[in-house]
Amino acid sequence: MESYKKLFLGFFYAFRGVVTSVKTERNLRIHLTCLCYMLGFLLCTDWFVLTRTDWALLMLAAGSVLAAELFNTALEHTVDLATKEYAEHAKKAKDAAAGAVLVCAIFAVIVGLCILLQPEAFRQMFAYFKAHLGMFALFVLSIVPASLFIFLPFGKKDEK
Repeated sequence: MESYKKLFLGFFYAFRGVVTSVKTERNLRIHLTCLCYMLGFLLCTDWFVLTRTDWALLMLAAGSVLAAELFNTALEHTVDLATKEYAEHAKKAKDAAAGAVLVCAIFAVIVGLCILLQPEAFRQMFAYFKAHLGMFALFVLSIVPASLFIFLPFGKKDEK
């Protein structure tokens, strides 16, 4: 029974780490917002033709970006804990971790373009929004709460 409790606590701590990071890390909120828009278009429409492999690649690409962002956050907090003063090695470590996120994000975009660059799907999307201007307006208006989610802080950023 004790092992189940430890297992449950491990999941609880992991979930808490994700929630805390979403609250305090703007870049993670940017990645999540992009993922939500992509999933919204892919799950709520039939414009794009995707195989199981396409779905797997898209989810792996998105997951790698989110995981890299979480690793970057963990490394930044660890470096900040190790030294409060400026240190060139600390700067290099933080820059390398941020670079890892950038590399993951660039390759996720490349994967997305390889899979989702379907001219017929974009023609259907354009035709749909042209015929349903209210839905286009709703899409444009959705950018407001998405921007608020990204740019308004939800939790206290740790003091540096």
